Amino acid sequence: MHVRRVVTGRNQQGKSVFVSDTKVPPITLDLLPGAAFHRLWGSDAMVALPSDGSPLPIPGYFPPPGGFRFGLFTVGPDSVSLPPDLDVPAAFAEIQQKLPGLAEVLELDHPGMHTTDTIDYDVVLSGEVYLELDDGQEVHLAPGDTVVQNGTRHAWRNKSTEPCILAVALVGARPATG
Repeated sequence: MHVRRVVTGRNQQGKSVFVSDTKVPPITLDLLPGAAFHRLWGSDAMVALPSDGSPLPIPGYFPPPGGFRFGLFTVGPDSVSLPPDLDVPAAFAEIQQKLPGLAEVLELDHPGMHTTDTIDYDVVLSGEVYLELDDGQEVHLAPGDTVVQNGTRHAWRNKSTEPCILAVALVGARPATG
């Protein structure tokens, strides 16, 4: 599914204008079958306004402290499995190339579990999904349900037969010092 992204900004006279109207293709990964990521907007630092609407570079999947990301995340059904002939080193290289920083937070011994230094605002747009925390507790989420994650260890589990689409806003935060 391509997602339409309309961007506004201000021209040199200060007038509001449409800057772009484009289709954003999903990013898919061999290591995460059924998942799709739409990286729609973001910045690694506080944005100054007014803006001309030009996209800012967002090299990493997760934002640094003070940065943000906005996009859509599709969680495929758990029944979708890895192909038996998957080239695992190539699949990890693909993640690094397409979504830098994602592989570093994935827990290989607990598939799907990850922790990030972000506050995440998640809204279920369609489908259903379970949010699992590190102690095994789960909550079922349906369209319109929202989650605010405060840097918690978690995994998304889609126990249905249909994809689940979430709108996600990630805000970079500083990790606590011990």
